[in-house]
Amino acid sequence: MKKLFFVLIFIGLVFSSFNKNPKSELIGEKLDDQVKEVKAIINKNPKYNKEIAFFIDMSIPSGKNRFFIYDLKNDKIIDEGLVAHGLGSETEIKGILKFSNTNNSLCTSLGKYSIGKYYNGVFGKAYKLHGLDKTNCNAFDRNIVLHKYSSVPYEEQDEFICKSFGCPMVNEKYFERLEKILDNSKTNIILSIYY
Repeated sequence: MKKLFFVLIFIGLVFSSFNKNPKSELIGEKLDDQVKEVKAIINKNPKYNKEIAFFIDMSIPSGKNRFFIYDLKNDKIIDEGLVAHGLGSETEIKGILKFSNTNNSLCTSLGKYSIGKYYNGVFGKAYKLHGLDKTNCNAFDRNIVLHKYSSVPYEEQDEFICKSFGCPMVNEKYFERLEKILDNSKTNIILSIYY
């Protein structure tokens, strides 16, 4: 009976190791690191929201959900959606991106952002982004903003999606959910874009 019990446990362990997705584990590890960094920032400064943060993992293909709304209190993703990256971030190798903080590069910039006030522009309501790192300190001057665009699909797909001029650009339905969170927050929400 004991042998049968141990054999069943061994078989369970073997099968569970086949079900592990190394890519999702890597994404989880990277997200965990980003969450720790954001928590360090918000714990030092009362002007930042301590309950919600936004994360964008640019290593995930653009046709897959890579914009995460994260509950900092309960340490979990509460929503996710598609987000476009900058046209200038494309390289000759499909799926491999480059990043820049240079004006007119049309690239996405990595780093932490403070999401500022909204304004109404070419794409309707958009939120100004203030770069907090050397890698994105020109975001405000580059007019890098969080905005919606009708050509960004709502559902995940196998193909890559449209590109922006460097802005994190999301679907209109997903933007409505972001907008509710941003407009109801009494403090600035941090957005972290990483690769």
